[in-house]
Amino acid sequence: MKLLRYGAPGQEKPGIIDAGGTLRDLSAHVADFSGVALDPDALAALAKLDLSSLPAVAGSPRLGPCVTGTGKFICIGLNYSDHAAETGATVPSEPIIFMKATSAIVGPNDDLVIPRGSEKTDWEVELGIVIGRKAKYVSEAEALDYVAGYCTIHDVSERAFQIERQGQWTKGKSCDTFGPTGPWLVTKEEIPDPQNLPMWLKVNGETMQNGSSKTMVYGVAYLVSYLSQFMSLQPGDIISTGTPPGVGMGMKPPRYLKAGDVVELGIEGLGAQKQSVRADD
Repeated sequence: MKLLRYGAPGQEKPGIIDAGGTLRDLSAHVADFSGVALDPDALAALAKLDLSSLPAVAGSPRLGPCVTGTGKFICIGLNYSDHAAETGATVPSEPIIFMKATSAIVGPNDDLVIPRGSEKTDWEVELGIVIGRKAKYVSEAEALDYVAGYCTIHDVSERAFQIERQGQWTKGKSCDTFGPTGPWLVTKEEIPDPQNLPMWLKVNGETMQNGSSKTMVYGVAYLVSYLSQFMSLQPGDIISTGTPPGVGMGMKPPRYLKAGDVVELGIEGLGAQKQSVRADD
């Protein structure tokens, strides 16, 4: 299933894309895509609905983040061997974990806002994992039982804030609008192999990233299991799993986003995003 949330910010309603590509309203069957509604058993019940009987949504409404109520937005750094190479970094012996503030989360096509003082706002297309039920101390073999599905994530980064300033990466990753999420939450039965998903990103029509989740160092099941050893993963939590090569920081000379740019990105089977870049007020 391709599940989404549509409407004005803060007023989104749950929806689903039917086999013909029509957006259907799910409000009569689920309040929103958060908490227990993301449990794999609850999603399995939605899968039994006759989508043709659901109200079609007219027009092209704004799409919000595909899940809500996210308590933790966990990111994995340097998780693609070819991306680590382009940045001159060594592939880590364990996953690098950092947090992105949940206030960074926006819809897939909302504006991307460059924060005040930024000169190095960078792009990163990433595969997102959405947790569906509480996971604590789970094994790699059972890890996918706790996953609701997958989505496209744009892990926007301000490199000077992230690397050149003191402290942790979080402040370079958490600016408002730095976490476009969606367009859809694609339930896991539609993605039998999350380790073979082509992904891409363009800036002003020029391809910058053209990679695949097959070059991930640590795969989806491993990451869910690994993280669950240190913290419980709750329904609605998002894990952003790292980016393939082609980020602005790795170019010679480096290239960064500026007001007026347009960023487009997507992952096969998970949908595409498009953001207009503007400076903060």
